[in-house]
Amino acid sequence: MSLIGERRKMIILNQLNAKGQVKTFDLVKELGVSAETIRRYLEELEAENRLKRKYGGAIKINLGAEEPSYLNREVLNAEEKRRIGQAAAELVEDNDIIFIDDGTTPLQMIAYLTNKRHLTVLTMSMPALHALMDYQTKGLFTGDIYFIGGKVNVMHSRVTGSIAERMASLFHVDKAFISIDGIVLDKAITAFDAERGQLVSKVIDNAKSTVVMTDNSKIGQVRLFKMADWRQVDLVISDVGRPPGWESTLDEHGVTWIEAL
Repeated sequence: MSLIGERRKMIILNQLNAKGQVKTFDLVKELGVSAETIRRYLEELEAENRLKRKYGGAIKINLGAEEPSYLNREVLNAEEKRRIGQAAAELVEDNDIIFIDDGTTPLQMIAYLTNKRHLTVLTMSMPALHALMDYQTKGLFTGDIYFIGGKVNVMHSRVTGSIAERMASLFHVDKAFISIDGIVLDKAITAFDAERGQLVSKVIDNAKSTVVMTDNSKIGQVRLFKMADWRQVDLVISDVGRPPGWESTLDEHGVTWIEAL
């Protein structure tokens, strides 16, 4: 494959990250090559397990139509999540009121909160609650912990539902640290579970600042429930830099993208 061919394939992958899909007709016009050439690029990328071809184009490989259990999520991209969690914790200041979302990525930030003083933490995540209690018992965490009550989801170790939503609506936080299942340019942030997404949406509505935490596997994925538009997001923390072509939309809405190194 020539250098120009590799560059064209990278353009295709960047578009997949932005939109979740590409169309042969559009790529022919943008890249100025034949439909046969585009089909060859798509075949090569599919052979590399980078996309899945479909009639008229291709889509990003779906890593699963359902949300993995908490235990399965815990081992995925563990080092990337640790870096994201550390970067998120650096945004927390003494006396802050924060929300720590369900998910293995927000959980990683708790270990880096031990040098913060007089925090108030709100969470719906049982693992996050247990970690905070453990640190507090050992004298490593100072502050108050509020656990949102509601319907228990055993598989995902969290609570959701109308009772949880009513409780969440009573709190106003300085910073909401949000876990997501999908992020694309035209649909912003999405979640597998509509109940969890609705609860998190309530928190976002009452947050001064919303911080999205995501590893690279969620970029270009679209899930069932839309949690927020770009206008509701202040920062994104990821293990990779801002995808090419996203600059205009993010700048328009004042969204800062932080790469956790």
